[in-house]
Amino acid sequence: MPFRPSHRQLEYLVALDATRHFGRAAEQCHVSQPTLSVQIALLEKQLGVSLVERTPGAIAMSAVGADVVAAAREVLATLDDIVTLASAGRDNLGSLMRLGVVPTFGPYFLPFFLPELHRRYPALRVHVREDRPALLEEQVRNGTIDCALGQRPQEEDAFTFQSVCVEQIFLGVAGNHRLAHRGSVMLKELKGEPLLTLGRGHRLLENVRELAALSGALMADDYEGTSLDAIRQMVSIEMGLSLFPELYVKSEFMREGNVALLTISDWPAHREIGFFWRRTSARATHFRQLTTLAKQAMQEKQAMVLSQA
Repeated sequence: MPFRPSHRQLEYLVALDATRHFGRAAEQCHVSQPTLSVQIALLEKQLGVSLVERTPGAIAMSAVGADVVAAAREVLATLDDIVTLASAGRDNLGSLMRLGVVPTFGPYFLPFFLPELHRRYPALRVHVREDRPALLEEQVRNGTIDCALGQRPQEEDAFTFQSVCVEQIFLGVAGNHRLAHRGSVMLKELKGEPLLTLGRGHRLLENVRELAALSGALMADDYEGTSLDAIRQMVSIEMGLSLFPELYVKSEFMREGNVALLTISDWPAHREIGFFWRRTSARATHFRQLTTLAKQAMQEKQAMVLSQA
């Protein structure tokens, strides 16, 4: 039978990677420094590779060590999932869920989703972390968070993705812009127009880049917004045009009088939003149930918006 590291050895290695110090790693794992050092050395001997590069006053992971650490984080996260799954009843979602959300969707969806989730599962604690899509993917992969709500992950093979909704994406222009009175425009009419966008790591940036490439519009390279609200304010004072997703529009534009929303007839932009988690997660049942509840909440929200229209 091939050698398999123990979960304690993996914990020691992950702690050492996080702290880059044998003493602090041992303290984090509640063991003595000699115990941790011996187990790391034993792990290296058993695997037949050098995981840690030791230099005076500093340590670093070798190239192989970095790969092993990444795999160790996934293994430990899966073990945590198994414990949570075993402790949860058939109709429960566990006692804690660490949820990541993208900032262009989460703040406008969670206010009407989390209260209903809490009503159904009062014992479930939800820790919400808002971050950019690429960072959320990494945090789900290494077990920092359990699942995330956002666009379909770029590295699809590593995750399971379940859709919650498909959002239309609108073009926003200043209220006195030459196109503001139009309900719909064509790509060619945007040639030379400045486009504003969120900073690097936001998937809407990719949509704006695509729009610029197709229409001949110009990316405003000297400005990167930090939020959709900031972008909206810039659009309202004629600093440029930008794209806004549907739920944000329904949540924030009802009181916006200085920005007109248009569709682009020959570029029907949409984005798919859903939950995603590690493909190996033992809590897949929990996350699928979460997706079902989110779909219901979204349908109820859309029905309510239609009734108020």
